[in-house]
Amino acid sequence: MMKILTGNELLSGAAVYLDARGNWREALQEARVFGKDEAEALEAAIAATHATGRVISIESEDVQMTEAGIHPLRIRERIRAQGPTAPRFFDRQTLAEDEYVSI
Repeated sequence: MMKILTGNELLSGAAVYLDARGNWREALQEARVFGKDEAEALEAAIAATHATGRVISIESEDVQMTEAGIHPLRIRERIRAQGPTAPRFFDRQTLAEDEYVSI
């Protein structure tokens, strides 16, 4: 089964996806897809992310590749990838590369 890593950016709460360069992006189609033989790389990416404290609620999600691109198997993840289901009234805050939130 192919997998992606997803989580929530700590400051904004945005749903984010780990890309092939180790950066977290809001676009599902930019996510790195881990093959079933990449379990060690997946675990290493989770550990590296925990160390930064910038992304929380990290989960691996099962996906399949279709002609349209990455397709999450769970409806929950498909909804998260499309963005909030309620209107936004405030601009999203984001962390610069060298900023952090102390908790």
